Amino acid sequence: MIREQRSRAKLEAYYRKFRDEGKIDVNVHPWVAEAWQESERIGVPQTGTEPRHALSAEEFRALQERHAQAIDCLLQLTEDVQEFFARYGLSLLLLDADALVLKSCSLPFMRLPHGKVEGSRLGMEEIGASSISIAKEKRTPFWLFGPEIWREESHGSDACTAPVIVGGALRYLVNIVVEESAAVPQDAVIAQLLLISRSLAAALERDFRLQAQEAILDAAPFAVYHILPSGEVAYANRLGMERLSRIGARDKVTSRLLNLNDIVLNYRHTPIYQGFSGTPCYNKEVTWITAAKTYEDVTTVVPLESPTMQDIAGVVTVSMPIEDLRMLVAHTAGYTAKYSLATMAGTGQTFQALCDKALRVARGKNHVLLQGEVGTGKQRLAHGIHQASARAAGPLVSFRCGDVQPELLAGELFGAAISPDVSRPGKLELAFGGTLFLDEIEKLPKTTAAALAAALREGKAHRLGETVVRPIDVRIIADCDGDLKRLTERGFFERSLYDLVSRSVIRMPALRNRREDIPLLAEQIICELAEQHRMERKNLLPETIELLEQYDWPGNIKQLQSVLEHAFFHTADMVIAPTDINLMGDVKPDDNWKKDREIFLRAWKSAGGNVSRLANLLDVSRVTLYRYLKKFQLEKT
Repeated sequence: MIREQRSRAKLEAYYRKFRDEGKIDVNVHPWVAEAWQESERIGVPQTGTEPRHALSAEEFRALQERHAQAIDCLLQLTEDVQEFFARYGLSLLLLDADALVLKSCSLPFMRLPHGKVEGSRLGMEEIGASSISIAKEKRTPFWLFGPEIWREESHGSDACTAPVIVGGALRYLVNIVVEESAAVPQDAVIAQLLLISRSLAAALERDFRLQAQEAILDAAPFAVYHILPSGEVAYANRLGMERLSRIGARDKVTSRLLNLNDIVLNYRHTPIYQGFSGTPCYNKEVTWITAAKTYEDVTTVVPLESPTMQDIAGVVTVSMPIEDLRMLVAHTAGYTAKYSLATMAGTGQTFQALCDKALRVARGKNHVLLQGEVGTGKQRLAHGIHQASARAAGPLVSFRCGDVQPELLAGELFGAAISPDVSRPGKLELAFGGTLFLDEIEKLPKTTAAALAAALREGKAHRLGETVVRPIDVRIIADCDGDLKRLTERGFFERSLYDLVSRSVIRMPALRNRREDIPLLAEQIICELAEQHRMERKNLLPETIELLEQYDWPGNIKQLQSVLEHAFFHTADMVIAPTDINLMGDVKPDDNWKKDREIFLRAWKSAGGNVSRLANLLDVSRVTLYRYLKKFQLEKT
């Protein structure tokens, strides 16, 4: 608040009235009255010039370093007005939000000896009522006449302070002290103060905004560059700098960025060079050839037109390594482990031996083969092994080989070129840095299996229809419902792939061989159903658990889950009794399932529509089942 000149004699009389009688004259400005009362309440002396709080030399140096940006900006803003300040004997101070003096740009404040102003705190507690304390409290410029200042030694001078607001917060205070108010044009002083404070706020706001933008760019999972037509890199974010260093584009001695023309051997054939002719590109796979390495990334190039001339002043390039992009996509698509080894339920000796071996295998680097009957929990174990491995941070990509026609399997695994300009990655690329879980690996054709084995050995492969070789970095966890070794010996499975995946073999026990774990498994299934569907948990009666323990479970854990899921959703009470259990899979070969579609359908549902599981349930071959599936017009999965 800028105030017009007042009678100094009257202001002095108002001050003495409060000092001597403790009374506030009605003509005293309300903010000044508040400041006087507060000064008296906290016991600030009305005489004296020495500050009550000052930093040590070491503390002050650290303070100036923290605020160097604001100090430098202030010095630049006041460079052209030093003569004005000297002519009228003005003092200029920059204070932080705590009223600590960061810089004195002219005459000493309050007639203090030189060097005693900087590093001093000039807040309410130290010097009482002043333009500094009022501007800080009210967050607005305020002119204070000499007789209104709390310290009597300062009554001969006026003072004006303006707050510097940046980002909605009080950051600094700019203070001007007028020693001879009668000789100084007040309007000129106010104009200088407002110009300096507002320019400082604008400059700091701009710098803070740039810092925020740089922080955002540095946190981005991709490299950002500003490249000039000459090939010089004008700007690179943190990741961009790292990548430039890895390809030798940064001088090790001077840290100067070298010209891309000298670093990228195929520079004139890249989208960057094309961008200088005005041609943009978006999310294009680009191969970069340097003396250090050859790599691929997904690149976007946006030309920047000159604001004054009709030419391209530079390009902005955004790129992400193929491997990083696939990792990001994999996680976004949900290619993560849903289970850990800790989520596997059981206490029996067989189960404990299984878990111990799984943990040892997880910590190793070998590919893994899981074998066991349908429904024994191989998929959950695969998730647990991945999560317990050194690749846990990478993606877990699951692929069921039996779900794809044999002639299409190679394209699914290796990727394929759809057109000259469009190509899609395969499961091997998506799983880069992580784990590829191959369910029903025995369904892989021998030619595809041989190609996969070669890619795993060599650590590289190419998409179908392309010649570009890409790195492969995956761990295979495969599962097989049958005996993969026997299938290999009989010539039905590729030997080279079997030799790779069978270096660590884990055999999953059938549920009938670990009956002691059925109560815990059943409780886990019920709890997971309740949590998944946000329903209240139901309890299994002891006699219900006994019934479950006595059953052979040809469909293993998967069948147990199907039975309990049916009971969970079809039981009105909060307890599941034996009468609520419908063992739909309790169908024997001597039953009339071959003639009665309803009986067959019950078994089909209990097996979850899985042919292998149903074959175990009915104790017949898969070939036989296919005939009856066709007979009863049911789809196979």
